[in-house]
Amino acid sequence: MIPDRILECVPNFSEGRDLDKINAIAAEIEGVEGVKLLHVDPGYDANRTVMTFAGVPEAVVDAAFRAVKKASEVIDMRLHKGVHPRFGATDVLPLVPVRGVLMDETVSFARNLGQRIGEELGIHVFCYEFAAFEEKRRNLANCRAGEYEGLPEKLSDPQWKPDYGPMTFNTQSGAVAVGARNFLVAYNINLDTNDVKIAQKIAVEIRESGRWVTSQNISGEIQKKHLPGLLKGVKAIGWYMPNYRRVQVSTNIIDIDKAPVHLVYEEVKKRASFYGIPVTGSELIGLVPLSVMVNAAEFYFPGEAGKKEITKLLERVSDELGLSDLFPFQLQERVLEFAIGY
Repeated sequence: MIPDRILECVPNFSEGRDLDKINAIAAEIEGVEGVKLLHVDPGYDANRTVMTFAGVPEAVVDAAFRAVKKASEVIDMRLHKGVHPRFGATDVLPLVPVRGVLMDETVSFARNLGQRIGEELGIHVFCYEFAAFEEKRRNLANCRAGEYEGLPEKLSDPQWKPDYGPMTFNTQSGAVAVGARNFLVAYNINLDTNDVKIAQKIAVEIRESGRWVTSQNISGEIQKKHLPGLLKGVKAIGWYMPNYRRVQVSTNIIDIDKAPVHLVYEEVKKRASFYGIPVTGSELIGLVPLSVMVNAAEFYFPGEAGKKEITKLLERVSDELGLSDLFPFQLQERVLEFAIGY
């Protein structure tokens, strides 16, 4: 029976290579009744694993704490190297309301969880998104600025006192960002090149934050001007993935209504073609809401969404987006509603 109230948790752990450590963390989640571990997505070059689990809210919160505790035991941030920004063994710990749970409730769950992590595990906790206590901490990038290596300096700044946990630097576990947020889609587009600068240029062009440019006026004064990016609700960076032997435009789509996945894919393709670079496909990290795939179906195959068997139609969407470019994409495992069972 599907619970009336479902909360999702999508923690990101700073380990993507040692399967024994990854499995030990996953086992903590699977050991909690009322929780279903839906997906484990390790990335070798990022040295990062995204896990997705959902269930009864109180059980999800308990499983999240146990996973953070195990990660603090098996991951040593002093030894961590990877291409993805990070500042802790459990780097990010977002709670997402799925069914029958209000965002205000999710905020309370997140803050209580953060307090327990800080007090019982001695890990620095920064609350972000809807759980943030102040505006500048809503943005994950602000909380994580400086990454693990910059934490000692950050902790010395009274303006960045952790919301929970100690001020003395936890050298092994670092910090964790605990949040309450809506659905986010982690989505990477694969470019058929090893030139990371092209991916970085495209990322700057599409991401909402855009870029700053400097120029000199006729008086010789240096002026700075902000150029916003094309897509609202999108964060993006460009990186090289040696294991894939190609570069990616790596995005976090934080507003899937303003920036649907298919739009992000098509815009990156358009800009890549300007540089003479083909796009070979794309990669979804973790799970994706069904609405994302249905919206893409309406874009690529207008008028067919209500006429064809949904699974077959979505398989065609997967082909359009090249979601099996790197690894086989399984709809039943990667679409949230299918994985949960409703």
